[in-house]
Amino acid sequence: MPNATANQLNSKTWALLMLLGLLWGGSFFFARIAVAHVPPFTLVFLRLSLAALALHLYLRGRFGLYGLLKTHWRSFLVLGLINNAVPHTLIFLGQTQIGAGLASILNATTPIWTVLIANSLTTDEKLSPAKIAGCLLGLAGTVLLIGPSVLDTSSVPLWAVSLPLLAAISYGFAGIFGKRFKGIPAPVTATGQLTASAMMMLPVSLIVDQPFHLAMPPLSAVLAILALALASTAFGYILFFRIMALAGATNTSLVTLLVPPSAILLGALFLGERLQLLDFGGMLLIGAGLLVLDGRVLRARPAGA
Repeated sequence: MPNATANQLNSKTWALLMLLGLLWGGSFFFARIAVAHVPPFTLVFLRLSLAALALHLYLRGRFGLYGLLKTHWRSFLVLGLINNAVPHTLIFLGQTQIGAGLASILNATTPIWTVLIANSLTTDEKLSPAKIAGCLLGLAGTVLLIGPSVLDTSSVPLWAVSLPLLAAISYGFAGIFGKRFKGIPAPVTATGQLTASAMMMLPVSLIVDQPFHLAMPPLSAVLAILALALASTAFGYILFFRIMALAGATNTSLVTLLVPPSAILLGALFLGERLQLLDFGGMLLIGAGLLVLDGRVLRARPAGA
C-alpha cells in the first residue's frame, strides 16, 4: 500500500523548500557581490568547478558515478552547456548592470519557456488552455519588466535585462533535454553536468579573462564565490534531490516562486537595491502565470464552484 504522506508537503518539506528558495535566491545575491571583482567567465568557472568537486567528494563514487560519467559523457557535455555554462554566463554578464532581485525575477520565467519549448519539440506536452493562460500571464509580466529598458535609454540597458531571459530560455531547453537522464540517479546527473561544464569553462576563462593577470579579489568576493559554489550550487542540488524524494517533482517546482522574494530581500537588506513598482507588478504577473501552469490552484477548486 503506498505511503499516504508521499508527495505531500508537510512542515518538514516546507522548511526544506524555503531553505532551497533562500539558497537559490542567494545565488543571485552572491553573484552580484562577486561579479564586481571577478570577470563573469572566471566566476562561472569557479562556481561550477568548486561545486563539482564538492559533489564528487560527497558521492565518493556511489551510484556508479564514474561508469555513468564515462558512458554518457557526450550527453553530460550538452546538458552542462545549456543548463550551466551558457545560462550562468548570461546571468552573470547581466548582473554587471542589474541587481539580484531583477535578475531573479527574469530567471523565474524558466517554466514558461519550458512549456513553450516542450509544445514545439515534444509530442506529449502540448499546450492546454491552462498552460496558454499561464504563459500569457508570465509573458505579460516579462514585457512589464523589460518595457522601461526599451522605451527609456537612461534606464538599465536592454542587453542587461535580456541576458537573464536568454538564460531562462536555455534552462527551458535543458529541461527538455534532461528527460533522457531519467534512468540515471539524479545526484550523478548533477555531478556529471557540473563536471562537464567546468571543463568547458576553464579554457574560456583562461583565454577571455586571463585570470592569472587579475588582482586577488577582496575577502567579501572570495566568501561570495565560496557561498555561490558550495551553498547555492552543491548543497542546493543535494537539498533539491532530497525534497524531490520527499514531496515529488511538482511540489519541488514551487521553489521557483520562492527564489525571487529571497533574492529581492537579500539585495534590499545588504546591497541597498530597490525595485520599482513595475518590477513588482511584473513579478506578480509571472508568479500568477507559474501558479496557473502548476495547476494545483485550479484543481483545488471545489466541484461546481
